[in-house]
Amino acid sequence: MTLFVMYAVLAGGLVGLSRQINGRLALSTSAMESSFWNHAVGLGFVTITALLIGGLFAGEPQSAPWWAYLGGPVGVVFIAAGSWLIARIGAAQTAMLIIAGQMISGVMLDLILGAPGNPLARITGVALILTGMWVARR
Repeated sequence: MTLFVMYAVLAGGLVGLSRQINGRLALSTSAMESSFWNHAVGLGFVTITALLIGGLFAGEPQSAPWWAYLGGPVGVVFIAAGSWLIARIGAAQTAMLIIAGQMISGVMLDLILGAPGNPLARITGVALILTGMWVARR
């Protein structure tokens, strides 16, 4: 479990770093162009990495439902929005608001899909995060 927590924290740190890098690129270009380059370079990176270590074409993509491919367009909006926001409200505020959105949507999806766990504890956790963000802005 500790290893998973460490991976999650590392991934979160990389998201923050990625947002900062894309935000800087957006200052020289635009949020949409920054998102384009993020995905173009990322496509090249994942292609080379997957060809080297395997797994690029290991599944059955036709067996996935059509909506499973909407992660790409959602990711483009996420990256473009983050790139645009960083330059306007800063990295910390952007990260906090993105995390708040993730927590709210995560709790809502858990409730809708009936995920195991205590819904009141989840809602309380999100309320505490939002309160912390409000305090940090003061």
